[in-house]
Amino acid sequence: MSDRPIKLLLIDQDPIFRLGLRVALEPIPNLKVTGVVETDTAALQILAEIAQEDPNQVNLLVLEFGNGRSTTSQQLGLQLCRQIKALYPNLPILLLSYIQEQGLLLAAKSVGINGYCPKGTPLPELVTAMQEVANGSSYWFQDTEAITTPNSPLPTPHSQLPFSKLRNNLRLSGIAHIEATLAAVTAQLQVPGLPVLERAILAGQRRELLAARWLLNRLLVSSQEKQEEDIPVADEPPITPWLSNAIQQRQMLPLLSPGTLQSALFASCVTKLQFPLRNVTNIPLEIDIFREDKKRELLYLILQKLAEQLDELRASQIEINQLYEVKISLLRELWQAAITDFFGKFSRIKLENKNIEIVNYLLPNIEVVQRDILNKIPLVCELYSYLMFQTELNIDNTSYPVASTEAKSQALMILENLLIQVANGVVQPLLNSLADVELIKQNFYGGHLISTREIERFRNDLSWKYWLKNYINEPKAVFESRYELFVIAPRGIANTSVYAPRNQELVKLSSIPLVVTLLLEFSDAIAPRLKSLLAFAGSGIVFILTQIIGRGLGLIGRGILQGIGNASLIEKNFRRNSDRFK
Repeated sequence: MSDRPIKLLLIDQDPIFRLGLRVALEPIPNLKVTGVVETDTAALQILAEIAQEDPNQVNLLVLEFGNGRSTTSQQLGLQLCRQIKALYPNLPILLLSYIQEQGLLLAAKSVGINGYCPKGTPLPELVTAMQEVANGSSYWFQDTEAITTPNSPLPTPHSQLPFSKLRNNLRLSGIAHIEATLAAVTAQLQVPGLPVLERAILAGQRRELLAARWLLNRLLVSSQEKQEEDIPVADEPPITPWLSNAIQQRQMLPLLSPGTLQSALFASCVTKLQFPLRNVTNIPLEIDIFREDKKRELLYLILQKLAEQLDELRASQIEINQLYEVKISLLRELWQAAITDFFGKFSRIKLENKNIEIVNYLLPNIEVVQRDILNKIPLVCELYSYLMFQTELNIDNTSYPVASTEAKSQALMILENLLIQVANGVVQPLLNSLADVELIKQNFYGGHLISTREIERFRNDLSWKYWLKNYINEPKAVFESRYELFVIAPRGIANTSVYAPRNQELVKLSSIPLVVTLLLEFSDAIAPRLKSLLAFAGSGIVFILTQIIGRGLGLIGRGILQGIGNASLIEKNFRRNSDRFK
């Protein structure tokens, strides 16, 4: 066994467990905990910084799948491991988790995790597992009562033949490369406004990658693993003709369970949260004042809170027609949970010689946030209904089947807009009340918006944005039957629009917004006639200038020239006659 020191990074949401494990590992020689983080986003950020500074700072990653019990957390954990293996293929990963389900452990192996120990493993055995995994081997804790069944035992790598291990390593390496490329292609396909030809090419590449992944899993897997393989995935393998009849018979049933549908959508969103988050629109957003890492942390936190909220709604057995009744309550609850967890329930700052709790100071602003932001987030009930009850999405005057790629793409746009708008709602009361507090600036703001002047200019831009939105842009959008959405694109936060009927909102318009719509209608009514009138007047002016004035000027010019010519001729004749008389 190698004596190389182990430098591990621990990812776990439980602060007590993180502290306990760190203290327990301190006396162990040649083993150092170089960092502990709570969220997946923070882990990716730290790994990126380490890769730039000194890749040798970490040679083992120890993690838990979220809270270890939620299905959504487990799926997001698998997605995180795919990303880490794609970005850092040589970094070994040890899963230290409460999970014991065989299917999830097989899924963990398939995404490249190198070892597993359940929480509660005796410390000497846990250290042995860390050493094995850090040195390039595998270690899978085996407890026949806990993680195996009589029909499908989970073999440890020590029982595998050398050729089987080599074949498995080749398969996992190939799958990691395919997964990374597939994630990049899928992200490009989700960019709004993609040209048709480019979309067709990318769709073809995606189909080829899915086929390659399926073939790799079938060609480089042992017969025993084939029997054990029962891992749910979002993308189906290529369908052979002889299976088509059986599949057609199953199409009357839901293609995906609500949990799988949500996990696939949230995993895609987590992937896109790794894109740059700078605002590339001409519309200022409240979160623009934050550093990029804080933007990402806030958006990811809201996504987690949304997942927990959906789990609670399923447990409450809410009916689909009740979603519209509780929509406002759901958004308020999501906003309050995000503020509480993001700033810290008991975090304090000094304001006017008083120590105040940030959360308690910001939460009373709920009415203003609800009026300006939360009430205006579009298609919220449609998204919740799609994720919980698998209803079709009716967007852009088209009904998209639940499991279709188009439905997932549209749902992802609605989800991204929801996260961004709730994040704006979290930042708005901070800007209204605590914008110029130095501690807030140090902990959250970007360097470009840190001076008092820049902050005030930014707040003025936001005020102007709300005035334009309330009195001009929003009435115009209502009149044009569309919603504007903010989405996460590879270049940053962009905006797009989708069609949706808004007749009820149009009827309720009054005052300045109503005048704006009337002006738009008047403009639409008079514009064609005005264009025709201007075209006729322009033709008349051209006719007058060319046919009348132009010809008149031409005749005058010709007369002048002829007069000059005649005068010259007369003068010449006069001189000739004078010379003759002499």
